[in-house]
Amino acid sequence: MYVRQLGLRDFRSWSNADLELFPGRTVFVGPNGFGKTNIVEALWYSTTLSSHRVGSDLPLIRSGADRAVVSTIVVSEGRECAVDLEIAAGRANKARLNRSPVRSPREVVGVLRAVLFAPEDLALVRGDPADRRRYLDELATVRRPAMAAVRADYDKVLRQRTALLKSMSGGRYRTDHAGLDTLDVWDSRLAEHGAELMAARINLVNQLAPEVQKAYQLLAPESRLASINYRTSMDRTGSGESVVADHQNLEAGLLAALAARRESELERGVCLVGPHRDDLELRLGEQLAKGFVSHGESWSLAVALRLAAYELLRADGGEPVLLLDDVFAELDATRRRALAAVAESAEQVLVTAAVSDDIPVDWDARRVHIDLRESDSGPMSVVRP
Repeated sequence: MYVRQLGLRDFRSWSNADLELFPGRTVFVGPNGFGKTNIVEALWYSTTLSSHRVGSDLPLIRSGADRAVVSTIVVSEGRECAVDLEIAAGRANKARLNRSPVRSPREVVGVLRAVLFAPEDLALVRGDPADRRRYLDELATVRRPAMAAVRADYDKVLRQRTALLKSMSGGRYRTDHAGLDTLDVWDSRLAEHGAELMAARINLVNQLAPEVQKAYQLLAPESRLASINYRTSMDRTGSGESVVADHQNLEAGLLAALAARRESELERGVCLVGPHRDDLELRLGEQLAKGFVSHGESWSLAVALRLAAYELLRADGGEPVLLLDDVFAELDATRRRALAAVAESAEQVLVTAAVSDDIPVDWDARRVHIDLRESDSGPMSVVRP
């Protein structure tokens, strides 16, 4: 799989860009702040409908514009597919597939399959559980696009249940019998959709675990063994024991946990149980990674998580596009070599770098230079061979 064409309209710093891309390795070179990362971000948005840098769509729209458009032509097994995404300010986003409108942008997820390595990946180890949940959900959705609807259903139920809890918090629930009956309904829906999301995550973690261990050993052969485990909000003991991805048992467990913590939830007005409270537990040997491992070990774990994702996507069939956003500058020689070795076999690799020296010396790659020029509206980025 590779991207043959990328078009940007009012996306981040780019007012207008049309890039012809090719299989093999392409390096976008230019100083920081010139818009290199915006190119990679646009491709990642086409893959997941989200940015790896911000949590909302609004910053993706160029200042002064009311919408941004990202257009790609993806070639897979000799067939071309065109995807156009319109990111709107204050309105619902839109999408077109082969120039025809689709009901929801979620319908284009899966057309482009990519794996992104970026400096932000350090948050997978050192950041909040939300960063690790996002990693799982994005990978699950790229592999099985129907997961986007599962996540949307759960998020909708979570918002509505949380709003009800807030309206009943602070003791008001003691006299609100109708509200308690409604809460029972939302409990059952949260457990139903939550169990489906948790089962998908747990299955994914079970497949990722051996790949993460293998990738980490490649990156840090002298270090302890790496392991990952899915930790649910139902596990309040801190045991970290493995959870079985059985939908029926997970649904029953969620209902029981919701019942056990109902009074706490009502007092505080927040939802304390569900996959939005789960975490991907990372360990080196017997030690939890977050807060206890070195900077180098953290980077090795972060890269191992991305390498494991790449291997799963390859095993599904077809080569995902590799997006390397200024990561070579962050890695030492060992990690650079490991990442470069993976890129050797990829059908398409798109790399950003501030200077050419950040790229492995033996790489045969196209160089595309990003410059700034002045226009009537101020400085703008341009590309040149």
